[in-house]
Amino acid sequence: MPASLEDPKEYQNVFHWAETQKDGTIPSFGVRKNDPYEYQSGFNNIFESEAVPGTIPKGQNSPRCVRFGLYAEQMTATAFVAPRHLNKKAWLYRARPAVAHQGFTELSENKDTESNFLPINPRVHLSPTQLAWLPFDVPAAADGEIDFISGLKTIAGSGEPTLREGLAVHTFLANTSMKQRAMVNSDGDYLIVPQQGSLDIQTEFGKLFVQPGEICVIQRGQRFKVVLPDGETRGYILEIWGSNFQLPELGPLGANGLANARDFLHPVANYEIENSPWEIIYKLGGKLFKSKQNHSPFDVVAWHGNYVPYKYDLTKFVNVGSISVDHIDPSIFCVLTAPSRDPTAPLADFLIFSPRWDVASHTYRPPYYHRNAASELMGLIYGEYAGRSDEFQPGGVSFECGFVPHGVAYEEFKAASAQPPPEMQISKGAVAFMMESSRPFTITDWAWKSEKLHEHEPKMWDNLVDNFSTHKEEVDRILAEGVKKLGINGR
Repeated sequence: MPASLEDPKEYQNVFHWAETQKDGTIPSFGVRKNDPYEYQSGFNNIFESEAVPGTIPKGQNSPRCVRFGLYAEQMTATAFVAPRHLNKKAWLYRARPAVAHQGFTELSENKDTESNFLPINPRVHLSPTQLAWLPFDVPAAADGEIDFISGLKTIAGSGEPTLREGLAVHTFLANTSMKQRAMVNSDGDYLIVPQQGSLDIQTEFGKLFVQPGEICVIQRGQRFKVVLPDGETRGYILEIWGSNFQLPELGPLGANGLANARDFLHPVANYEIENSPWEIIYKLGGKLFKSKQNHSPFDVVAWHGNYVPYKYDLTKFVNVGSISVDHIDPSIFCVLTAPSRDPTAPLADFLIFSPRWDVASHTYRPPYYHRNAASELMGLIYGEYAGRSDEFQPGGVSFECGFVPHGVAYEEFKAASAQPPPEMQISKGAVAFMMESSRPFTITDWAWKSEKLHEHEPKMWDNLVDNFSTHKEEVDRILAEGVKKLGINGR
């Protein structure tokens, strides 16, 4: 678990600051000290990076001859005529273009992933029951070598990728690094949440070092490879189809708050020239295909554009909340959102619940009893989270579909109602997240049949007593007085 960020001294121990180093360089702002890489900060910017200065052509993108004999390759992620503020593309200058490969063959190495969440699929299940899973086991050495690709398991989702709208939630459980192979998701974007073990991710644009407490987004069509510095890993993935993640609008908050754009970090060019056999694993329509080539896919010497992978440190999230009474809706915890075709409802939101102060007066402090339209899937990265109604452990999962009622047991309700609570810090030393969608989820066979699955115990709400009936005499008196007044006024 990362160090606490309450003490300024501890905060400085965790992060680099923009101070000049002995060699005269200035490190990337806000990068954890054990992160070996440099980054560019911002969100939805037009970036450019050169591993060899002077590589990127000036005044044009595709000259007759690129410097050093490189090939110019454009990655276009939206329609060519998409509005400028939505248009996504990147130009890459590389030793060999991606087209230099030896064809495709279909793979069948991972049967625990799913992409078709339509109820007509017999491998998925609908359930109004509140479900939860204990932490999934990281594979042991006796299970053989299982890398990031082989260790993908799908939990739930909605839609289907060829329809270009929907999402899936996966877990990844791996005990070895990807060797001479890379992955590319042709279906959609991966939002990756490591929970145990860091990820050293090599992409065509450069390298990202992603630790528990951080997230990264690898967008559709971008090749990547996952190395495990700690030897094993467990985590979560939110995959979206037909949309891209955006920062939520701030509305009356103004220009600052929640996840600030300057805290998103993008890689710098870092090329690899390697003439040896490689496998590129393509995910298309939920199926995996293998392509072979005799050179590294990470031979990009320079690039520019706004379609770039990125990472974000969740401890930098600027929480906001009520300073008078009541709770603000949980949309204030949104880090990233992905719009849907319905302008009033997002395809997916990624929210976090991290240390913050609760100071609302005359207010019932725990999460109030509620039913809402969204499907909610929660996970815990580290610490203890008190907002759940059952056992909730790091690496576990909790799920509630739309309009299923949820809330705390009576003991917590009674304690919170008994007396005014003091100003207090909640979620101290913890980071939990929610993957939320306006769409109903179905549950995969793998998750449905998992020995880690357990239902929320309904008996925990059996002692939610009827307090109203204990006030019968008072209520009858008030009603009688009301009838009497109506009679007087009626005359």
